[in-house]
Amino acid sequence: MEHLARIFKILSDETRLRILLLLLKEELCVCQIGGILNAPQPKISKNLSKLKDVDLVQVRRDEKYMYYSIKKNQQVLIRILDDIWFDYENDPIFQQDLEQLKNKEHFLNQCK
Repeated sequence: MEHLARIFKILSDETRLRILLLLLKEELCVCQIGGILNAPQPKISKNLSKLKDVDLVQVRRDEKYMYYSIKKNQQVLIRILDDIWFDYENDPIFQQDLEQLKNKEHFLNQCK
């Protein structure tokens, strides 16, 4: 029960929810997420750190980039996010995030 409560606490923050919905579709680095959400890199890093602290995401290093993805063993989280995805696929903010996801390679070039 404690694990489920942590998931809902994490999902109560809009930025973290948007990050997790993006990561449900594919792994991304900090600068890509920041570009897609139009948010500063420190804010994204702070939220990714919180997600990592509660063991919801994993990190993979690829040359100079750190890619984040949802841990495969987080089936409860994945099912919840799938339901949110289905119910909110027409939400304007969600649609904007999906549209910006198409530009993920452009945002990769903005990494420092």
